[in-house]
Amino acid sequence: MNTPEKKLPQSQQLALFQEAEAGGTPATQTPATPEINARSSFNVVLGSFERYMEQRGFTENTRQAFRLDMQLLADYLGPGTTLGQIVTANLKAFLTWMKQARGVPCSPKTLERRITTLKVFFGWLAEEGVLPRDPAAPLIHRSVSAPLPEVLDDAEMQAVLAVTQAMRQGDEQRKPDPRPHLLVTLLLHTGIKKGECVRIVLNHLDVSDSTRPALWVRYATPGRRHKERRIVLPARWLMIFQEYLAAYKPRQFLFPWTARNLEYVLTKVGQEAGVTRLTFEMLRWTCALRDYVEGMDRDALRQKLGLSDISWYEVEPKLALLARQVKVTKLGS
Repeated sequence: MNTPEKKLPQSQQLALFQEAEAGGTPATQTPATPEINARSSFNVVLGSFERYMEQRGFTENTRQAFRLDMQLLADYLGPGTTLGQIVTANLKAFLTWMKQARGVPCSPKTLERRITTLKVFFGWLAEEGVLPRDPAAPLIHRSVSAPLPEVLDDAEMQAVLAVTQAMRQGDEQRKPDPRPHLLVTLLLHTGIKKGECVRIVLNHLDVSDSTRPALWVRYATPGRRHKERRIVLPARWLMIFQEYLAAYKPRQFLFPWTARNLEYVLTKVGQEAGVTRLTFEMLRWTCALRDYVEGMDRDALRQKLGLSDISWYEVEPKLALLARQVKVTKLGS
């Protein structure tokens, strides 16, 4: 329709031009506290988990909710329980107790969040090597959120790009206009949000290496700096970029218009392509789905989209469902 992290590997990306790649900002893996091991008391580890959430940029509301969820699990397991004693059966029993025996209502949305909490906590411990395996991995994460997002299938993708190419070239009835093609291909390659798109300043585009141009997604607010990232664009995208600069001569922002104006550009493209509703969100999800289907490393994809671990637990199941329902292939194949 988010923090120090591991350096991204070079990854595949949407093959609009067949040279597409994705990159990420280098960062530092959050280490577990040295004294934590499988024999550590569950309650002792919760302090380290709090520091982990702070370093990964979780919001205060999320941290508070996760603290309450983990304290509830600690109370259920009992004092003295060590990490190594906790297995999947304990977590399933905990979820059953919350739903049926605790005596306090637990809505589907609350249950979903608590499963997410378990997956984040035990996934962190397994990744750090504190636990040999993740006991929360087998838990089924059933999303109760909105219906699946809309995406472009192969035929719709080809139709949209044909329209933007025609606009780019122009004809007897209209002048050449590279803006729609630049906008659509940028969104399909990067998956950035509408707000991120309208804030792009010209110096956020690194064209120092013509074989590997890149977009830096920047944030002015310190609290959102953890969402910043670098996304490599295909070399041939530079040609469109240069055409656009010559035609529009922007001085500061790449797109010196309001978000509503750019939405109108997408709507017009969609109408000519026979796509009922072409939006920023649709292009973002289309980018994510194609990267997912093409096998991009899941953590690289999460970082490319600027998502936190929490958000990813909601997004990944949707991508898995979309991959089974929508026909998408590499565009170059």
